[in-house]
Amino acid sequence: MDIFLMSTIQNEVLALFREEIPGYLDSDWKEIPLELDSDLFESPGDDFKDAIRKFEKTFKVDLSVVDWSCYFPWENTPLVTRWFKAKREQIEQTRQPLTVRMFAESAKAGRWLYD
Repeated sequence: MDIFLMSTIQNEVLALFREEIPGYLDSDWKEIPLELDSDLFESPGDDFKDAIRKFEKTFKVDLSVVDWSCYFPWENTPLVTRWFKAKREQIEQTRQPLTVRMFAESAKAGRWLYD
């Protein structure tokens, strides 16, 4: 029963993110839909924000506890540091992937499980 429950939650979370965030374009300009292991780093900001708001409301998971700088370190970097490409590459190497699966597993647990 637990496997079925996880599949259902995974499907619901994946459907929510697919509804809010467009897929990625491949080299032939074909849209590739989000999957559970899709990294949400490249998602458009407004679409991503809408998705996480809807996720919080639908699955009752408090995302105010998330340390977003783990997943988007560049957003929290001083402007002067951003000017230097070497620094950018160094900062990007510390970035953790943020996947749909992480949201699905957190939905099942009822709380954010990562950071």
